[in-house]
Amino acid sequence: MDMIKPKRQSGFTLLEMIVIVGILGILATALYPAIMNALRSRSLEAAARDISMELNRAKIMAVKSKTNIRVIFTQSAGQPWTYIMETEDALGTWAAVTGAMKKFIPGQFQVTINLPDQSVVFSPLGLVDNYAAGQNSISLSSEQMRQMHQPDVRSLNIFAGGSVQYVRSSS
Repeated sequence: MDMIKPKRQSGFTLLEMIVIVGILGILATALYPAIMNALRSRSLEAAARDISMELNRAKIMAVKSKTNIRVIFTQSAGQPWTYIMETEDALGTWAAVTGAMKKFIPGQFQVTINLPDQSVVFSPLGLVDNYAAGQNSISLSSEQMRQMHQPDVRSLNIFAGGSVQYVRSSS
């Protein structure tokens, strides 16, 4: 007589699942600070690079349109810093460039705008029209990153020739 062998069921037992979930929980707890630090760093980098790209777009647009183009930074009481690209008309007044949108610098960062009239004006030659040697930088810093002893400052230095230098440093 042939004996029928019981069929072994495949899958995981409850105990195996609990062990796996426990290991994943320990790994998540251990990696959480590193993940949060990376997210903060990326956010700071992105904010500084967005400003840099807007300044470069303004320079290119000034040369292409043969008009003065500026990026102006403003802050209302209790609100985050904003910036927008504007063009100068024949009467010397400024208006937002067609299609330009006001952009925000995240409120979690400390912002230092060291520019004449809180703006950068590009001439039709691509030069900075309102350049001042002592007033040519924008800095973003993160208190949380400083407390974690990470490079917490991103600076943009604007030069008379229209170039923008990106600098990463610690305070």
